[in-house]
Amino acid sequence: MYKNDFCMAEGCYLLNHSVGRALKNTQQYLAQHYFAPWQDSNKEPWQQWLPAVEQFTKALGDLFNAPSREFCPQVNLSSALTKLLMSHPQIQKKQCNVLMAQSDFPSMGFAMQKALPKDAKITFIPEYENLSDINVWEQYLTPNIDLVFISHVYSNTGVQAPVNDIVALSKRTSSLSIIDVAQSAAVLPLDLTALNADFMIGSSVKWLCAGPGAAYLWVNPEQLASCEPKDVGWFSHQNPFEFNIHHFEYNSSALKFWGGTPSVVPYIIAANSIMYFAKLGANKVRDHNFAMLTLIHQQLKEYVVSPTHRQHCSGTVILNFAKRQNAVLKALDEAKISVDERKQGIRVSPHIYNTRDDITQFILVIHKVLKDFG
Repeated sequence: MYKNDFCMAEGCYLLNHSVGRALKNTQQYLAQHYFAPWQDSNKEPWQQWLPAVEQFTKALGDLFNAPSREFCPQVNLSSALTKLLMSHPQIQKKQCNVLMAQSDFPSMGFAMQKALPKDAKITFIPEYENLSDINVWEQYLTPNIDLVFISHVYSNTGVQAPVNDIVALSKRTSSLSIIDVAQSAAVLPLDLTALNADFMIGSSVKWLCAGPGAAYLWVNPEQLASCEPKDVGWFSHQNPFEFNIHHFEYNSSALKFWGGTPSVVPYIIAANSIMYFAKLGANKVRDHNFAMLTLIHQQLKEYVVSPTHRQHCSGTVILNFAKRQNAVLKALDEAKISVDERKQGIRVSPHIYNTRDDITQFILVIHKVLKDFG
């Protein structure tokens, strides 16, 4: 049913942790909201483009249950994280202490090391620790930590962090919290109003199926006044069209983090896709995703190296076939089944448009390789 809404090439696509498939109506939506105002009128198109971009933040609000004014478009997660780190006095103070995981996406660590003060200390939770266990976080998230960075999902291990418990713990230790939802948006439900984290960053390229260039940040209204972004531009201004070089006033919303002239195309594309998933609901996507994961867990259980419990696993299952790994990858490629491999094993991520037949075929191909190996 949902498969008909997306551009699906021949074969089976299970790389949704990397890039989600585009909606079939993407080009039509982009033509209507981007090209038509530019091509079919002799008026300046910004008056049509900006409302189209506003649909992006509105859709995010619907997806994450938070007011649209609390979201700001960003070009990517690294930029979003850098802007947040450089804006808040608690993070820019001398000898700031930050907690993150060795398993976080490297780009986040790069941004941390460059955007934090030179005397800041970053503590990394080791790779061997179980990041789905709140007891592990309690060992590291102590009252001396000024900021905790939490990936909702760790892409190379298939682990889901207990974000609600970690955020609650951060409140007790008076630590600021930043949630990274790049690998979870649209597949794992997240209610920002209920969660009450301090910040969130995310992108649209993966499970949201909206392509690159449409990242975003979210700011808890309790933190907004404390934030004074350094990387600003005319779209960070309360009145972008004032055009007074001697007067700058931060936008009263999260748009204070926006910056200079935006590239509107990625946000228009993403608005269409995020609206689709907001209407569908992350719970429905997760139910389907976990049903597909369960088939794999059951049929290939001895090769699963990622968590299998619903509360601990991401939308991705990691499989390791040891000496048979290359043979499995070759057979899947020949069967036009798209997966990829990282340090822990083969990553497999079924989305709403993947069917039971897709997963059954995936399992059959692997069983044949294992049987041929003896």
